Amino acid sequence: MRTVKEQEIRALAPNANAVANARKIWSGGGFVSLKRSQDDSFYMGECKGSGKNNYVVSADYIDEQHPVFRCSCPSRQFPCKHSLALLYEMAAGKDFDVTEIPGDILEKREKKEAREAKKNSGEKKPASEKSVKAAKAAKTKKIKKQLEGLEMLRQLTDRLVDNGLAAMGSVSLKTYRDLARQLGDYYLPGPLTWLNRLILEMEACQKDSDPSHYDEAVEILKKLRALEKKAEVYLNEKLANDSPEADDDQLYEELGGIWKLEQLNDLGLKKEQACLVQLAFQVTFDKARKEYIDRGFWVDVDTGEIFHTCNYRPVKALKYVKQEDSCFSLLKIPVLTYYPGSGNRRIRWDSAAYEEIPVPVFGQIMGKAYQDLPTAMKAVKNELKNTLSEGYCPIMVSYEEIGTAKTARGTVRGLKDHSGNQVKLQGLEGLEDTVSMIPLLPATPLYKEGILKEGVLFGLAFYDPKDHQMGIYPCSIIKRDGILRLLY
Repeated sequence: MRTVKEQEIRALAPNANAVANARKIWSGGGFVSLKRSQDDSFYMGECKGSGKNNYVVSADYIDEQHPVFRCSCPSRQFPCKHSLALLYEMAAGKDFDVTEIPGDILEKREKKEAREAKKNSGEKKPASEKSVKAAKAAKTKKIKKQLEGLEMLRQLTDRLVDNGLAAMGSVSLKTYRDLARQLGDYYLPGPLTWLNRLILEMEACQKDSDPSHYDEAVEILKKLRALEKKAEVYLNEKLANDSPEADDDQLYEELGGIWKLEQLNDLGLKKEQACLVQLAFQVTFDKARKEYIDRGFWVDVDTGEIFHTCNYRPVKALKYVKQEDSCFSLLKIPVLTYYPGSGNRRIRWDSAAYEEIPVPVFGQIMGKAYQDLPTAMKAVKNELKNTLSEGYCPIMVSYEEIGTAKTARGTVRGLKDHSGNQVKLQGLEGLEDTVSMIPLLPATPLYKEGILKEGVLFGLAFYDPKDHQMGIYPCSIIKRDGILRLLY
């Protein structure tokens, strides 16, 4: 019998409702028959439905990494709730009668194998010289359009700087909003996001007159001007070199490029046979982008590198985009694909196997953490020097103790490394409070050494301009027998 885990089922499901409905079918005895092939590559069953005829549901594992689900129900979801319910029957270890694989399934397998063979053979119809020239001309035209948009943006920010930021409390927002709408036609999603953030600060300033909005506006303007200057140089170089095609520069995506997995793999941005463990998971709302962002932080078990995954869910398309979820399994990934960049790179993969995390892996992860705060903070500062950074850097740092200390501003929670160095643990704007969760951590037999002594903290390190010092937003605590998350 094939082993199926709950995490795999949830990962395959199109949404949470499909999982809930599948569990109802499974727990309610919805299947009247269950069958499987002798080689465990094919599973099928008949499931009671709303019609007079049972639905025929199957799961074909001829390709281990990409199982094919089929169901005779009229649902447009894929996999449907009946397919997921079949997986729950498998996960529960139900008895499946051994049967022959149906003829129509064998025919579909043959057709799929033929398509894959043709694809892998590299037999592609060569693009005509005319179409190649047309594609290149379109990309060149797009770059010129982007440069026009950057010029508009520069004129607007120059005007704001010349008038002084103090004027933003009374300036008309219509001009900025009109430009934001126009930038949507100039293939500049990155600058557009930062402009929207600036507009939000202006709007907030006009409502409450809080001086802190000026500080935020200054930081946004710094990033906007830096992005504008770097983008101008980057785009002009592409025009001068007559190379409008995609490259491995971060600015390609920031300025409207959309990556495909095969493009990134062709650039060599990949690793084969990677093992990942998720350290933390967050769901945030980006008001400037009008999107929910499901962000997972992952560690490569072999190298200790920390990466992140992003799932963007625009408000206008929430019902069409599946929300990601926390992952508590060891992921074994045949091909892990990186996005361009350095430090906290974004990653993606096409398929993965979910396994229970062996206990020794937690100790292996702890061994990859920074052993002292000065070394950790030096690496963080180098990352934060990039004006276009997200303002934080994910790190794992070993600690002797997590405790409290009294300062002029009151009692604060902090981390002390094995050399006596300390850093403040504090919240990060836009993220849920995790510091207040630390004293609520349970004392359980699982963490025999004590949670707040001798462990590794995973968090987001950042510079706090108000206190003029570094701080860490705590996300999870890693011990030799498990990972305790402070959120999700």
